[in-house]
Amino acid sequence: MYDFILIGGGILGMSTAMQLQQRYPDKRILLLEKESGPAQHQTGHNSGVIHAGVYYTPGSLKARFCLEGNRRMKAFCDEQQVKYDVCGKLLVATNDLEMQRMQALWERTEANGLEREWLSADALREREPNITGIGAIFVPSSGIVNYAQVTEAMARVFQQQGGEIRYGQAVNALLETQQEVRVSTEQETFTTRYLISCSGLMADRVVRMLGLKPEFTICPFRGEYYLLPEQHNQIVNHLIYPIPDPSMPFLGVHLTRMIDGTTTVGPNAVLALKREGYRKSDISPRDMLQMFTNPGIVKVLLKNLRPGLVEMKNSLFKSAYLEEVRKYCPSITLQDLKPYPAGVRAQAVSRDGKLIDDFLFINTRRTVNVCNAPSPAATSSLPIGEHIVNQVSELLAD
Repeated sequence: MYDFILIGGGILGMSTAMQLQQRYPDKRILLLEKESGPAQHQTGHNSGVIHAGVYYTPGSLKARFCLEGNRRMKAFCDEQQVKYDVCGKLLVATNDLEMQRMQALWERTEANGLEREWLSADALREREPNITGIGAIFVPSSGIVNYAQVTEAMARVFQQQGGEIRYGQAVNALLETQQEVRVSTEQETFTTRYLISCSGLMADRVVRMLGLKPEFTICPFRGEYYLLPEQHNQIVNHLIYPIPDPSMPFLGVHLTRMIDGTTTVGPNAVLALKREGYRKSDISPRDMLQMFTNPGIVKVLLKNLRPGLVEMKNSLFKSAYLEEVRKYCPSITLQDLKPYPAGVRAQAVSRDGKLIDDFLFINTRRTVNVCNAPSPAATSSLPIGEHIVNQVSELLAD
């Protein structure tokens, strides 16, 4: 019998396991991960940005946790000797409409408590000679890191404190009783007093295993990137983001300096036809059937039909993708866009057809379940883990 079992070896599962073991050093804690190692899905397939908290609704969990997470992530990396770089982010306006939207972002960054600087076109050109724009917001606290390395460091700390990790253990059944939770994998069945699930792309399925009927469904969106050739590694000095269109659900294509010294372009956002569909050819009939018969997802797709078709065009035609980038970086050519691995975002969609914006948790008598944790979840992983541990403490107190 374990005191706590966690499902999911991404950054949220590892952060929670590590902090749970720190809070309860004498408890038996087990983390189960279906893959052969940590950070195999969302954590290991993202842009590696340490976000500052520019875009999120003031007062939301995303805004609060991202601001705190930015500081704590850097402190953790210092402590564990994980390489990171605080290179700052530039949000670049390329026309008058984007300048109006930039003003709204300026007000939101103030509400979220961020340090930032308003740049004229000349000041932008001085900072970024290869970027074209009529103005920008500079956010100095944004940085870059390899989140897979961060997760590995969390796993080491957890195990050094006495925690146990078992890889290759895909959970296929759960049973919650008054006294315990039974967790079954293909190999064996474990029992625990309390269960925590941080299962990303499978979050809704784990909740259903508990016998619940969640008010949301996970919809997978693939984010496709390109890698710039080595001669463009220094094309930008900061992270370069467009001013997002508020009518669009995602942020748009940006230029990202990576911690390994390379530079990527992306991501777009296209519907993935498989929960873990990292390639265009990845298709799951089961996943497609669930998506296209789900009223909430159908409503979202119909509501965003036009931007969805634009994203699909950008996915199918590299020249269309290039147009998005050349708006603010005109020196990039079609030949510069080299293949790079895609990521898949687990986005919760409500039954009434809305993209759930904030982090979402569903708890039962003996379980805490992370149900929606898209970006900036990696940046926010330490405050999210602490939040989960606090929720577990409340369950123990009942």
